[in-house]
Amino acid sequence: MTNRVFLLFCSVGLIPIALGYGAMPATSLPFLFDITIDTVNLTHILRAVMGLYFTMVVLWVWGEFSKTMERPALIGCAVFMLGLAAGRILSFILDGLPHWLLVIYAVLEIILGLVAIQLCRTSSSGAST
Repeated sequence: MTNRVFLLFCSVGLIPIALGYGAMPATSLPFLFDITIDTVNLTHILRAVMGLYFTMVVLWVWGEFSKTMERPALIGCAVFMLGLAAGRILSFILDGLPHWLLVIYAVLEIILGLVAIQLCRTSSSGAST
């Protein structure tokens, strides 16, 4: 898998998750996770998270189309994915297991974060991407 294909995969995959969290959280999150969104503050936080997700998509797309941004995009992907996974693992320990889809997100975040690290290592060793 090339770095650019990987970044495209991560970009496309993150868009529906971002929209699910922030576009219409009072509709999507009760449907997906049985979460009630009943305050402006919670909606605000979820839309801010959506903005963060979309910002990461911009970085990854930039890395897809710019050779000089490819490595920083991979690093950003690794940090983003493993940071989310670390928070989820902490929640598993402190709070117990959440909805099954959130557990799958954690597994995917760990895998994608580790793949991003490996691709970054491979590209820094002079392999073509």
